Amino acid sequence: MKVYKNEKAKKRVLDTYDKLLEMWNVDKEERDIQTTYGMTHVILCGNKSNPPLVLFHGVGDNSALMWIFNAEFLARHFWVIAIDTIGGPGKSIPNENYNKDFDGIIWIDEVLKELGIDEIFIAGTSNGAYLAQYYGVYRPYRIRKIICMAGGVPDSSFSSKKAMVAMMRVFLPEALFPTLNNMNKLIKKLSGKNSMVFTSNIAIMEHYQALLKGFNNMAMRYHNLIGFNDSQIDLIRNKTLYLLGEADPFVEKGGQDIFIQSGLKALFFPDVGHGINHEIADEVNAIFLDFLLPEVKNVE
Repeated sequence: MKVYKNEKAKKRVLDTYDKLLEMWNVDKEERDIQTTYGMTHVILCGNKSNPPLVLFHGVGDNSALMWIFNAEFLARHFWVIAIDTIGGPGKSIPNENYNKDFDGIIWIDEVLKELGIDEIFIAGTSNGAYLAQYYGVYRPYRIRKIICMAGGVPDSSFSSKKAMVAMMRVFLPEALFPTLNNMNKLIKKLSGKNSMVFTSNIAIMEHYQALLKGFNNMAMRYHNLIGFNDSQIDLIRNKTLYLLGEADPFVEKGGQDIFIQSGLKALFFPDVGHGINHEIADEVNAIFLDFLLPEVKNVE
């Protein structure tokens, strides 16, 4: 499965990826890990003696873009492991097995085993929020706590088809013709009042345009999304915090009531959209520390 439409597109994405990574403003190590489904690229930062925090980005983006406003802060308190999802537009490279019987749990297991990690904190945004919950459901004994941003609870009605329809409704038609004007329109659809954190950043806009033009969206088709039943949700209920923007086009009306009725802990933020950890980065960073390591927050 080709991740990029051609070699020129791949080069542009990876060149602009590196520019964003330089803006993280933190010492880091990039590492490639061989797995059953191909080579997985991870970015490591922070002290290895700190609690490990595994981060997953969304569909159509990557670690360099997703954590640009969070990595420096999080690396002060955690050993940060930002994973480029295999099949996504980062530096991970799928092999022939990815097309056949991809199993996300086996994939994550193998990455963590190579890093020598057992018990973890885990967080993700959008599709990354799904991956965090998915791993929490199937490996609950390995998860200390979970933070899900811009992503709800995948109940029994959830499916890959439903997620795809929702994405098309939001991203089209602008994503098909990623001119600067259309990119600004799309970002405003996705964001709240702080869309300028994207549109005023030249490096982010260059990279985002490269992604829209060069990424083969079909490369993520082997990540099969499934809903969870009540007993599965119970496995993560008391260890998960959801962060959602009220201006997020993917958040359903009455979303707050759904979380209340389900007994799940969620925080909703007015005038915040799908890029929640970019739009209110300082607030999100503080919540990470407060929820995951409250003893550290209390000391500070």
